[in-house]
Amino acid sequence: MAKMEVKTSLLDDMIGVGDMVLLEPLNEDSFINNLKKRFDHNEVYTYIGSVVISINPYRSLPIYTPEKVEEYRNRNFYELSPHIFALSDEAYRSLRDQDKDQCILITGESGAGKTEASKLVMSYVAAVCGKGAEVNQVKEQLLQSNPVLEAFGNAKTVRNDNSSRFGKYMDIEFDFKGDPLGGVISNYLLEKSRVVKQPRGERNFHIFYQILSGASEEFLCKLKLERDFSRYNYLGLDSARVNGVDDASNFRTVRNAMQIVGFMDHETQSVFEVVAAVLKLGNIEFKPESRANGLDESKIKDKNELKEICELTGIDQSVLERAFSFRTVEAKQEKVSTTLNVAQAYYARDALAKNLYSRLFSWLVTRINESIKAQTKVRKKVMGVLDIYGFEIFEDNSFEQFIINYCNEKLQQIFIELTLKEEQEEYIREGIEWTHIEYFNNAVICDLIENNQTGILAMLDEECLRPGTVTDDTFLEKLNQVCATHQHFESRLSKCSRFLNDTSLPHSCFRIQHYAGKVMYQVEGFVDKNNDLLYRDLSQAMWKANHSLIKALFPEGNPAKINLKRPPTAGSQFKASVATLMKNLQTKNPNYIRCIKPNDKKAAHIFNEALVCHQIRYLGLLENVRVRRAGYAFRQPYEPCLERYKMLCKQTWPHWRGPARAGVEVLFNELGIPEEEFSFGRSKIFIRNPRTLFKLEDLRKQRLEDLATLIEKIYRGWKCRTRFLLMKKCQIVIASWYRRYAQQKKYQKIKSSAITVQSYIRGWKARKLLRELKHLKRCNEAATVIAAYWHGTQVRREYRKFFRANAGRKIYEFTLQRLMQKYFLEMKTKMPSLSPIDKNWPARPYLFLDSTHKELKRIFHLWRCKKYRDQFTDQQKLIYEEKLEASELFKDKKALYPASVGQPFQGAYLEISENPKYKKLKDAVDEKIIIAEVVNKINRANGKAASRIFLLTKNNVLLADQKSGTIKSEVPLGDVTKVSMSSQNDGFFAVHLKEGSGAATKGDFLLSSDHLIEMATKLYRTTLSQTKQKLNIEISDEFLVQFKQDKVCVKFIQGSQKNGNIPTCKRKNNRLLEVAVP
Repeated sequence: MAKMEVKTSLLDDMIGVGDMVLLEPLNEDSFINNLKKRFDHNEVYTYIGSVVISINPYRSLPIYTPEKVEEYRNRNFYELSPHIFALSDEAYRSLRDQDKDQCILITGESGAGKTEASKLVMSYVAAVCGKGAEVNQVKEQLLQSNPVLEAFGNAKTVRNDNSSRFGKYMDIEFDFKGDPLGGVISNYLLEKSRVVKQPRGERNFHIFYQILSGASEEFLCKLKLERDFSRYNYLGLDSARVNGVDDASNFRTVRNAMQIVGFMDHETQSVFEVVAAVLKLGNIEFKPESRANGLDESKIKDKNELKEICELTGIDQSVLERAFSFRTVEAKQEKVSTTLNVAQAYYARDALAKNLYSRLFSWLVTRINESIKAQTKVRKKVMGVLDIYGFEIFEDNSFEQFIINYCNEKLQQIFIELTLKEEQEEYIREGIEWTHIEYFNNAVICDLIENNQTGILAMLDEECLRPGTVTDDTFLEKLNQVCATHQHFESRLSKCSRFLNDTSLPHSCFRIQHYAGKVMYQVEGFVDKNNDLLYRDLSQAMWKANHSLIKALFPEGNPAKINLKRPPTAGSQFKASVATLMKNLQTKNPNYIRCIKPNDKKAAHIFNEALVCHQIRYLGLLENVRVRRAGYAFRQPYEPCLERYKMLCKQTWPHWRGPARAGVEVLFNELGIPEEEFSFGRSKIFIRNPRTLFKLEDLRKQRLEDLATLIEKIYRGWKCRTRFLLMKKCQIVIASWYRRYAQQKKYQKIKSSAITVQSYIRGWKARKLLRELKHLKRCNEAATVIAAYWHGTQVRREYRKFFRANAGRKIYEFTLQRLMQKYFLEMKTKMPSLSPIDKNWPARPYLFLDSTHKELKRIFHLWRCKKYRDQFTDQQKLIYEEKLEASELFKDKKALYPASVGQPFQGAYLEISENPKYKKLKDAVDEKIIIAEVVNKINRANGKAASRIFLLTKNNVLLADQKSGTIKSEVPLGDVTKVSMSSQNDGFFAVHLKEGSGAATKGDFLLSSDHLIEMATKLYRTTLSQTKQKLNIEISDEFLVQFKQDKVCVKFIQGSQKNGNIPTCKRKNNRLLEVAVP
């Protein structure tokens, strides 16, 4: 049987209690102390069964790395220490493997880390799902939708620097393999009142500050904005800058994210134009003005802001100005126009700004949905992530807090229902008897708010729609009549006498006892915020805009589609949205993340027990623990349970051979655990009391210590025996190696001694033999010398009578003279021709005449060259000097040069002085013309050629029109800096002019000539003669030419041409001219 893999558990090395279900004793103090203990040790996650409690650490922790992702991937939920990745992995695997739609509900108050938790969930799912180009693109779009929505929907509050001021629910859609296909985002109740007014110490939405900080000056100018925050009334100045937040960098991130999500450039521009218009609306101010009929009306103080807004949005200025001053009311066939006083005008301005921004936000969500929606129609699996505002209890609670807390009541209701349902389903699945659990059902509070007849929202809608004078006080009066007897409703003006003397409850407020505690709401503003009215005149003015986005945001402004029906109220819309959300959540398997804020200072390492206690109460966490513990506090599959505790029983240790359940039964019977403390399910063991589990853990810990001692003893004995055997083996090896080493050293010593003796003996013998050979050699040499002297003496005696003194030297000199005479006489007949190019020369007859023969050949060649030069006229000498100069400049460098060698340099190819056609040109040039030829000037725009007359004089280079003879350009030779040409067989060349000279205003000349070698040579010689400086001749297949302010690259390539062997020039782009050479 294969050895079973030992896995870890959240019970191992546990700091405090990782799962609150196991907390003993269970009360509020122990609950908070356990959270604090774990928080102090950087354990920010704790379980309540399958619910994750997340405490915001307000700092970065190294627990979200790719290594951590791999650690939690495909692991059992309780296998590792509590982590948000464990819940994400459990939800993803249930969706992928069990085909169950999932939803992750993230709740908590502002600043508790809900938005970051949702990002972590999405990033984990993106990391563990499939790979591929399309899948990666979908994942990137889903992840990049967050920065866009955060910029437009988040703001800095006193509790959170990045507080979500809207609710977001995202459905991520997967295929059968678990790869993401797309997503759908739903948004709830954007806090649009923040656009026009922010509480002290808070900011407007991030996007306003990001544009002003991160946009370029050019972009701000297009939006008619200035970088100074103080210029705009809608921006609170006391918290305009946030420590640790780089608005400029975030703006670049938002623009990049919009591009990745799929926004077109014109769409992005339109969005920022609308944001700029909203920002500038706050700067419009009004002044009172009395009319003749005695009515007050308002006028705009400074129309510059209005003008810029109209330019941004494409609205007629007079139309928008009238919409701020008048209101038209339509009823059937009648229209009544009334003036607006200053207060009404400011209300209309702020209403327009709020509606414009909130509709823009809804359009952004719709546009993102179009980009991230699934493109295929296959059956999809869905994982929903809900990031929505938590329960809010402020000093001043208004309409926004009322509907936010209503939403949280509904979420709490579905949380309790689904938790009990999940618990009951597991008991039934495991065959465990289910016992009813008592819990607080907050349906009565939900009914108080949402009842269609007597609910607070229904009363508010009824009051808003009622004719006559409608105020917040009349609404409160109605509530006091209808809801007075409700046990969760409190008001001093209600019929219930128990609150008449409650001084903590003002007369203009009412109080609701929510599941999280009592909240007092100020009734002021309820009616206006529920109505959320925008005057029809402003809607129609927006619809008339020549701005496609703004026109689309106000469809009701179309005169052809006037609807006199009153639009639905904000409360009824939100109630319908919440109902749809609840219906959606009930179809999915829920996963919960409860976020807790440890302190109000947004600081690390601070744990405010009172603040945490308040959140624990209104989140109902203790009640959640009691629900989970009402049946069985702990449950675990048989295999891991047996693997963890098998060492406590001799029969199961070290290996159990039978079924895991039978092994657990033997184990529990052996330990004597009472039967009422546990139950056996079909696949799990259920333990009723945490004390039983902790007893097992204590026994296991003690047994592990005993086993560790036994293992240590056995290991030490094995280690000592192994070390002894190893030392013994090493001693034998060392001894054998040493003996071998000693014998080797002795042998080497003896061998060295023998070699030394041998070498001495061999040396002695060699030296003795050398002495004998040297003696014999000296004897032979002496005998030879003696014999030679003797023979010489005999010969001299014999021949002395026949010779005079010095006869040998004279004979030698005579012989040399005769040989040299013969050599010169032979050379006279063998002389080569007088042609300088004739390389023939007679062969050398004698070796001693070698140097003389070579010098004579050199002198003869110089002489015949001089004779050849003496025949030239001055004109021919000049031509040959130019040919020689051309050879030095272009030989082996320019492919065109060999063809020019045999062509004489004529210079005057055009008869300027004789042709009457060029009389005007002749009169204009008063210097001697060195060269005159028709060249082609290349046009930089299209690469086409235009004929020009090229004239070179002693001081200037001139270009003239071929037809009229008019001089187009005149360049002094001192302004010519360089001539560039290719190495190929073409006539293109560029004349580079000195920068800053008067002739260089139009740039360099790019020309083409049939006599390129002659023109370049004459231009080089003339420039050298006049300026005493050598003209730079650059030969390269790619060079730069200055055309006015631009530099253009001229590139020469090889290729077959349609025009035969004629090179052609073609413009490729603004920076490249390409010359094709055949």
